[in-house]
Amino acid sequence: MTTHRRFALGLGVIVVPLVLALLGPLLTAEPGPRATSFTLGGDHWLGTDFVGRDVWQQVLLGGRTVVVTALAATALAYLVAVPVALMSALTRVRWLEELLMRPLDVLLAVPSLLLILLVASVLSPGAVGLALLVALVNVPDAARIVRAAAGEAAARPAVEALRMQGESWWRIAVGYVGRSTLRTLAADAGIRLTGVLYLVSTAAFLGVGVAPDAADWAVMVDRNRTGLFVQPWAVVVPALLIVALTMGTNLLFDAALEKKPTDKRGRRP
Repeated sequence: MTTHRRFALGLGVIVVPLVLALLGPLLTAEPGPRATSFTLGGDHWLGTDFVGRDVWQQVLLGGRTVVVTALAATALAYLVAVPVALMSALTRVRWLEELLMRPLDVLLAVPSLLLILLVASVLSPGAVGLALLVALVNVPDAARIVRAAAGEAAARPAVEALRMQGESWWRIAVGYVGRSTLRTLAADAGIRLTGVLYLVSTAAFLGVGVAPDAADWAVMVDRNRTGLFVQPWAVVVPALLIVALTMGTNLLFDAALEKKPTDKRGRRP
């Protein structure tokens, strides 16, 4: 499959869940009276859920929390991980590098979902708290990957030449080392966003950060699974939207990062 076709496929897969997640709340009307639980047909073309609410309306309302929380958590993780990794890669002071990276190794030893559940059992976080927790558990992984890529770039003679020219730390770190790690960072971001989406969905599935009857795609899968063989749309539709969102994200990043072929002289056709 060519890059353009892969990009088009990824865009086609991701556009439906994104549109429903971001614009869905604007397309919903006032909720009508509740019907019988787990029914099909009638005025509810996707049927009703476990408490008799219209499934289609819940789908329109349930995606924004998942998408916004996942995007916010990913951005927050890199907002912390990238500066820490660049400082660790460029510092010549051994104890400072240890001070920056060793606490992250300790945090990395704790399973992500277990840490979220432990904190949630004490603090009962909302959507903002869930985003912060998911960002926290992703910082160590992201920092180690960026640190590895930045360490290779920081060891190049060009960095020493920039130091000898009196260039500022910011110009060296961001202008050269940071730019050298962009491809690795982008590849990691595509995988990490997928992992964050699954982690946010799993946490919501377990009732962390959302109410038990909230309009949320992950909560819909959890709360309606008892009626899967009676009214499958209440489970299948939100589950497929989450899967499409993660698959489309990976396809888009794969297409964006694929190198174009070159001829024997290194020129691109």
